[in-house]
Amino acid sequence: MRIALLTYSTRPRGGVVHTLALAEALAALGEDVHVWTLGRHGDTAFFRPVDPAVTVHAVPFEARDDESVGERIVRSIDVLRAAFAQQRDGYDIVHAQDCISANAALPCIRTIHHLDHFTTPQLAACHEKAVVEPYARICVSQSVADEVADGWGFTPTVIPNGVDAARFAAGASDAAGREAWRARLGRYVLALGGIEPRKGSLDLLEAYAALRSSDPSQADLTLVFGGGETLFDYRDYRAAFDARARELDVPVVITGVLEEDELPSLVAEAGALAMVSTKEGFGLAALEALAAGVPVVARDLPVLREVFGETVAYATTPAEISLALGKILDTPPDPTGGRDLAAGYTWARAARAHREFYSRI
Repeated sequence: MRIALLTYSTRPRGGVVHTLALAEALAALGEDVHVWTLGRHGDTAFFRPVDPAVTVHAVPFEARDDESVGERIVRSIDVLRAAFAQQRDGYDIVHAQDCISANAALPCIRTIHHLDHFTTPQLAACHEKAVVEPYARICVSQSVADEVADGWGFTPTVIPNGVDAARFAAGASDAAGREAWRARLGRYVLALGGIEPRKGSLDLLEAYAALRSSDPSQADLTLVFGGGETLFDYRDYRAAFDARARELDVPVVITGVLEEDELPSLVAEAGALAMVSTKEGFGLAALEALAAGVPVVARDLPVLREVFGETVAYATTPAEISLALGKILDTPPDPTGGRDLAAGYTWARAARAHREFYSRI
């Protein structure tokens, strides 16, 4: 099969990571895989090298400082659609991974990683159309599939993510990499991704500040946000986050986008990973942490219970998150169960399931 996978960015968002890993695993099965994306920020390639068996199409997308978020969404769809339309007839399968690429590629298959609620009208319309109009749907967890069924009456096929467990397990053995992060950051709790409402970033900040103030043994702890790119432009939320961090007078480090070889050791050196998102589709970053032997505190969501079972600590409020972090930092749990769980989710298995799905439809 000749397969087109589409995503909206070259930067390391969860859906982008998923797209590249799936593309490479499908190519390893002998499929002819092409990945289409928007080359924002002048990017001509993805945040990491991509297996040469996968063909990458990065469509130039110029920055404009004078446009609103809504205008940027509409232009993103139009630019990607115009470029992809010239070659779409050459593909047996067209599969989009987010609402922007789905709107650009319709008719298509869509993976609905998670559902969200947007206030920007153009983004809300993009989200709705990308759920309703694809001719087939995949979800990475049963919990999200159930949400789609409840909200729209569709029955998506569930194909869980994979995780490169060996890469993050190797990060635990990277003594030089871990020492470099330790020298730069000291002891730290890690969150991965942007500063966003969906990520629960303000809740984590409050929990972290409470832990430092209530437990003298954690007074040297730093909160680190690693990698990722904030989705669209949550300037108001980011401003509120920065203002609250100043009020609390706590050390917060935001690394920005990381080199690919930096991430495993950053994860492995963390005292804990916090995934306190209010919405998730699967929880790939937490699986990566478990593969590295790092304990995880997760928001108590049905989807995370589904994926992680009893291998992580659950909490909901900032006070509960603070207590859970303190407990696992003081007494780290046995990492064996988490490592075994992560090792069971492979991209090869996910690619085989996708190929079977493509063949059926």
